[in-house]
Amino acid sequence: MPATTRPTPSAPDPIEPTTALPIVVGGHIRAEVEDRPTAIALRDALAARAPAGFPRAPVVVTDLWYLNTDPLRSQPTISIGRPEVNALSAYLADKLPSVLAIDDRLIVQLDPDLTDPAASCWGTDAEATAEAVRLFLERWADVFLAAAARPW
Repeated sequence: MPATTRPTPSAPDPIEPTTALPIVVGGHIRAEVEDRPTAIALRDALAARAPAGFPRAPVVVTDLWYLNTDPLRSQPTISIGRPEVNALSAYLADKLPSVLAIDDRLIVQLDPDLTDPAASCWGTDAEATAEAVRLFLERWADVFLAAAARPW
């Protein structure tokens, strides 16, 4: 069995809610199968792009855990997956403006001012959701990370 990787002393602990950057997927089996791989790829991409000393650890969590953990809900957050299988995406659907929508196939939502950094990326299927995440990474990841680095 491989050894457990522990954060270095200077890296934030991904298990500590106050230093997490939650990437939220639904707890539904479809979300686990279709959206979790995309969320893991996003986690890895954000960790690679984050500047040295970035105060948060991107971590993939389910909507159930996220919605039931008070300190986690106050952190900068990215929701992945369509509202039918992700309760956080459903909640954010009418609260965040759309910054990109393509042919009723995919959507990226976030507050362009990033006053409270939150984003939601989803599509009509796994491929469209992955494309929404790719576009988020291409267009908004750096400004999102900068906003997430601010003190909370």
